[in-house]
Amino acid sequence: MLDSPAWSALTGEHARFAEGDDFAKRYPEDVSPFVGVVAWDEPRIWASLIELFGHDADVSLSHFAGELPQGWTETRRGDGVQLIATDRVTGRPFDEAIELGDDDVDDMLAIVARNQPGPFRARTHQLGRYVGVRRGGRLVAMAGERLHPRGFTEISAVSVDEDVRRQGLASALTLDIAYGIRQRGDVPFLHASAANTGALATYESLGFRLRRTVTFLQARTPAAAA
Repeated sequence: MLDSPAWSALTGEHARFAEGDDFAKRYPEDVSPFVGVVAWDEPRIWASLIELFGHDADVSLSHFAGELPQGWTETRRGDGVQLIATDRVTGRPFDEAIELGDDDVDDMLAIVARNQPGPFRARTHQLGRYVGVRRGGRLVAMAGERLHPRGFTEISAVSVDEDVRRQGLASALTLDIAYGIRQRGDVPFLHASAANTGALATYESLGFRLRRTVTFLQARTPAAAA
């Protein structure tokens, strides 16, 4: 499930969002850029991806580490890690956390823009539960749920503004989200940049362990034939 979390989610808990066919699926553009494929060694996925995105279009191919087919172009590559919760991560509610929803979208997009935790779009919050902390009316910290493979839920969009960092808000919100995930009987997991050593140290201190390294690849589909 976790080797291909987007495919598992889009064929399971997030099937209501899925666009595509039996070989490749995507979320709507305003929900998430993530793509799921039935298997990276299935040659028919590439035609399905072009059908989904069109020619000369950007596609996020996370968890893909092979060679792109002829005509495809790599535009960006990043090294990441996938962490999974050990039994230590039972989570706990955070008293200061408030539930976030449709009325909070502008503030959620703003905090993501300030802190760049990863892709977050106008309807990403519909993928799961999101919580945050407001100080003086301003949303200064946030975390939530994203991909939902069977039996697992991804913690994502962990964001804390610079002026309130080192107060334990990231850890508290991560554990609050983890608590809700555990209450459903799922196992929390998350992705992070391999270069973000500070965040990785925090997650490990909370009880997450490295499951695997991953590649975050941005590619461009072939141009249309003349």
